[in-house]
Amino acid sequence: MRVLIADKFEQTGRDGLEAAGCDYSYQPDVKDESLVEAVRSYRPDALVVRGTKVTEALMDAGALKLVVRAGAGYNTIDVAAASRRGIYVSNCPGKNSVAVAELALALMLALDRRIPDNVAALREGKWNKKEFSKARGLYGRTLGLVGTGQIGREVIQRASAFGMHVVAWSRSLSDERAAELGVERKSSPEDAARASDIVSVHVALNAETRGFLGDSFFAAMREGAYFINTARGEVVDQTALVKAMRERGIRAGLDVYAQEPTSGTGEFADEIAREPNLYGTHHVGASTDQAQEAIAAETVRIIRTFKETGKVPNVVNLAVRTPATHALVVRHRDRPGVLAAVLDHIRAAQINVQEMENIIFEGSEAAVARINLEAAPSTETLERLKAENADIIELSLLEIQRP
Repeated sequence: MRVLIADKFEQTGRDGLEAAGCDYSYQPDVKDESLVEAVRSYRPDALVVRGTKVTEALMDAGALKLVVRAGAGYNTIDVAAASRRGIYVSNCPGKNSVAVAELALALMLALDRRIPDNVAALREGKWNKKEFSKARGLYGRTLGLVGTGQIGREVIQRASAFGMHVVAWSRSLSDERAAELGVERKSSPEDAARASDIVSVHVALNAETRGFLGDSFFAAMREGAYFINTARGEVVDQTALVKAMRERGIRAGLDVYAQEPTSGTGEFADEIAREPNLYGTHHVGASTDQAQEAIAAETVRIIRTFKETGKVPNVVNLAVRTPATHALVVRHRDRPGVLAAVLDHIRAAQINVQEMENIIFEGSEAAVARINLEAAPSTETLERLKAENADIIELSLLEIQRP
């Protein structure tokens, strides 16, 4: 298997790919058109990326079977284009949770103690204890979380250690789960914002969360409150955030932005960088040695599993629900040509197969195939199929029940 690595990737991960019997090309600096050309010339089976954009043109340049995001978020990958081409997209969820949670707390502390301004003044040869001794402190403050996934849960642990009271909102958060986490559940992001001195965002980017936090959310925040985003810049309406920073004194600690460079270095023209109420980092939430080693190991596991079994862990673009309406269950003797004959009859009936599995019993004498179909075969088709193949023990047609 040939693997193209198009971003920085740990040496342990590269060694792991080699140990798995993969040929790899490590090209961490190729981007955009040069990456398309690299895919065209190297023709990898798998592509490993971190922040690099994976476009439709890139997918058309070679014969990709798998794209692995060496991290959690996959918004830089054109997942819809991959799905149309039958290309698996996989990620490494949870491996950077501690690192991102640590940065979220670091941004809270930096905002409260104005650490960057302290450092800048000292480097300019200025001593200003009178100004920089003003801080609110985190102990006893209320932290509001938007999202309680793995990263959110890591933040809860660290905030609790600081003596903070935590309130939280998540679509999946129940009262029972909130009690287990030791947080107070709120019914909406706005309710969490109203109750909090600091709000930290930990939701994945998808169609439902793009631009999720806008004017109404920032209007609900307390004046002068702190806003932390280490998730994705696109979950926030950045225009609304800037307005709140200017008009309501909201102070923001951001690791992610609406528009970010596609490479590790470059110009950053986003106007929010010039806002005096911003303390920002360079989308480095997952960038600790610990996190990157764990992500590299998971990336190797994904590629090794695909190479050895054809299955892909952590796939993000398989259909949750197919158009299948009926399941044809075929109990048969494990002989050559049985399933081929079944599929020939289904094709002749012009019915599309959506999913299929064949389970072999001990001794390899018999098997059961389950074939999900987008329509029901006629009684005549089933009777003819059974009559023409003595190795079919039993046929049954089930209507698929949807929740």
